Amino acid sequence: MWGFTVDDALISVRYARNVASGAGFRFDPAGPATDGVTPLPWPFVLAALSLGARGADALALLGRAKVLGVALAALGGARLGWALARTRAPLWACAACLGVLALAVPAAAHAASGMETSLATCLATFAATSRGRHARATLAGLTAAFRPELLPWALTLTGLSELGAGAGSPRPSAAARAGALGLAAAPFGLCVLARLVAFGHAAPLAVAAKPSDLAHGLPYAGAALLACLTPVVACAPLALARARDAAGAVARALVLAALVHAAVVVFVGGDWMPYARLVAPLAPGLVFAACALAACAPSAGVVAARWLGARLVAALALGTYLFVRTAPSGRDVWADRRDLVRRATPELAGARVVAALDIGWVSAATDAKLVDLAGLTDPEIAALPGGHTSKRVAASVLLDRGADVVLVYSTAGGERLGVGPQPGMRVVEARLVRSELFERWYEARVFLPLGARGAGYVVYRRR
Repeated sequence: MWGFTVDDALISVRYARNVASGAGFRFDPAGPATDGVTPLPWPFVLAALSLGARGADALALLGRAKVLGVALAALGGARLGWALARTRAPLWACAACLGVLALAVPAAAHAASGMETSLATCLATFAATSRGRHARATLAGLTAAFRPELLPWALTLTGLSELGAGAGSPRPSAAARAGALGLAAAPFGLCVLARLVAFGHAAPLAVAAKPSDLAHGLPYAGAALLACLTPVVACAPLALARARDAAGAVARALVLAALVHAAVVVFVGGDWMPYARLVAPLAPGLVFAACALAACAPSAGVVAARWLGARLVAALALGTYLFVRTAPSGRDVWADRRDLVRRATPELAGARVVAALDIGWVSAATDAKLVDLAGLTDPEIAALPGGHTSKRVAASVLLDRGADVVLVYSTAGGERLGVGPQPGMRVVEARLVRSELFERWYEARVFLPLGARGAGYVVYRRR
């Protein structure tokens, strides 16, 4: 899945380049400081990657981020293998569980996406496999700093991991458990404090730009748990109830924390990015949970081992099917985006202000000021009614902002260039194109293809 990425990865890259150049934490070098990246520390990691390559463009920095993501995935995998070697699980169970993880397209795709997901996955894997109370709490807390919706997961894992550890194991005191929970919450709390000081609000700007929607969150969570495969293997209520030793307690904490996270994903309304981004960080940790339960299987009898085998067979079959059906469509995204940026750069030359809904790739094609129609980097547009693809942005806003170029997505190719709303346009784009004011001031000039399936962007120039 090396060829996979998402448009939002380049939004973080633009913030990082401005941080590295001394312009500050802002999307437009001459614009206001805005909170346009949900994982607040991530642009600083990217800025560190840009050191020694000041002249590197956005795509080159994203390439470095992809390399870092794959390296972090390898580090997390090594940690998982080391942790499995400490369990008493049968070799066949460990090998089969790792086979399931290898087939999980979300884990592979987001390892190479160039976003913070791979770092969150690595931290979550270390947290899941750590024996020490303080190490587990700190790593879980750092995970929540890079993926804020994982805070309930971090607190649940920290609070439950040492409960029921067996009669021979000393129980931590209430003060010790409170201290561990404090460690798990501290990184998230520091991010909240930084947002309050720098931007005047505690929640990421994406909360306003993308309001939660339970109608989308429930199917997203269900599909994501299946697509990540390892939740299928770790779903063993009877084995969890029978587990009495320390390994069983950790497995129980991991599974219950994953269920809590699934409920959070439902509440936040899921995510628009493909390949189950919000659930993928938990996939390796659930492998450890499944193998820890397998280590308890001999005491539970042959029936438990057979149920484990049945879950493994089901997960491997589902993984093979999803691998064949869903992986190919994501492998050309990186190449298509690079080609789109190359085509768009001369078309956007000379533009002072560009308005678009997908601003990530646009930020790699031009240094012009950008009007973010989704509101991810613009507090004023984020506050407008609607979701991030349906904000009620009037054509007058484009004129007030001085937009001389507007980019509109379409799946109709260049056949219907400038003929009103076209197939594939999102709600905010269709509303603008339908507007009489927009039609009076803007005209379609050229179509920029994205890939080879007819999709692309219509370039509207101000008359």
